[in-house]
Amino acid sequence: MIRFILNVLWFFFGGFVMGLGWLLAGLILAITIVGLPYAAAAWRIAGFAFWPFGKEIVSREILTGRQDLGTGPLGCGLNVIWFVLAGWWLALGHVAVAVVEGITIIGIPFAIKDLQFARIALAPVGLEVVRR
Repeated sequence: MIRFILNVLWFFFGGFVMGLGWLLAGLILAITIVGLPYAAAAWRIAGFAFWPFGKEIVSREILTGRQDLGTGPLGCGLNVIWFVLAGWWLALGHVAVAVVEGITIIGIPFAIKDLQFARIALAPVGLEVVRR
């Protein structure tokens, strides 16, 4: 029940807008063709953005027990490009929001989720969102 309440609060106080933003970013990336590997990652992040409580971010390699294109050298290269072009400032934004949320006692669970968003915003290729 606590997860549900936290998800509803998250959704109404920014999660809906953040999720729509990631969906739009994924659509724009998919249209460019070059951004297709990033579009899939953006759509995974969008699902996490709408309802993050009760979910975790894990490497697909840990999840499946084997490497794939996203967890190997190609994925590493894609993550470096992502980091340089978009990842660092997206992560910085999430860290800044987490600091503001963390100042209040009631905002600490939301700050923790924003720090998870900072992690996935740094290098999204090869990561998967799973239910706990």
